[in-house]
Amino acid sequence: MSLLSVRNLRTRFATDRGDVRAVDGVSFDLAEGEILGLVGESGSGKSVTALSVMRLVPEPPGHVAADSLTFDGRELLRLSEAEMREERGASMAMIFQDPMRSLNPVLTIGRQLVEVLRRHQKLDGVAARHRAVELLEMVGIPLAEKRLGAYPHQFSGGMRQRVMIAIALSCNPRLLIADEATTALDVTIQAQIIDLVKRLTRERGTSVIWISHDLGVVAGLCDRVNVMYAGKVVESGPIRGLFHRPSHGYTLGLMGSTPRVDGTGTRRLTPIEGMPPNLIE
Repeated sequence: MSLLSVRNLRTRFATDRGDVRAVDGVSFDLAEGEILGLVGESGSGKSVTALSVMRLVPEPPGHVAADSLTFDGRELLRLSEAEMREERGASMAMIFQDPMRSLNPVLTIGRQLVEVLRRHQKLDGVAARHRAVELLEMVGIPLAEKRLGAYPHQFSGGMRQRVMIAIALSCNPRLLIADEATTALDVTIQAQIIDLVKRLTRERGTSVIWISHDLGVVAGLCDRVNVMYAGKVVESGPIRGLFHRPSHGYTLGLMGSTPRVDGTGTRRLTPIEGMPPNLIE
């Protein structure tokens, strides 16, 4: 049985020039413990698909509709905002692309972590603080207990991203959506986070939607992949089959524009010419 089932998801944004169809008829299923990759160029609809599933698209100007959008058998589009907040905190979590816009700049890192743990895990202050230290250590932040009193601006971009990952993992979510979660991290920390995600799926059965431009990371982490273009899924399949035998021209274009370091990269990169289509049209 699928943990998450999406059928004909449509997300539009009203503008003075017309409706922007950012997501236009996306359908997929996500099983327990499965890692699904979403790939495509900027503006293809990957992040908006994730925000639509989490019901974080502001309405207006946005509008989200679907034939069906179910998580663990519950129709998400029918839940009240209060019910959806409970789902987001305890069962669904998202690692956002820009941690500086997601963390509160006037609250310490510790307070933001402890608030989530007390709200959704019902921990008292001491237990929540102890768990917050464990989470920061888990994502590779040194002197974790001391850093609880620091503010977001006192962390580097990569460290802030690790804090966001710690907050997302704090309540052991059944669904984790990672939007370019390792983009700001160096390759060593990136490998640690990827190993952590693999361990979560193996030990806890966490389902993951992994949004990335890095096809190498997607190939090594995900079970299946959806290729998005102009708000639609143009190709989908198991990771091995799709990377070895891509069928759609856009998938071939993405792979042809990716540098290789395994001995097959002597050819010139093949750029995708032109611009993505206008989503208003």
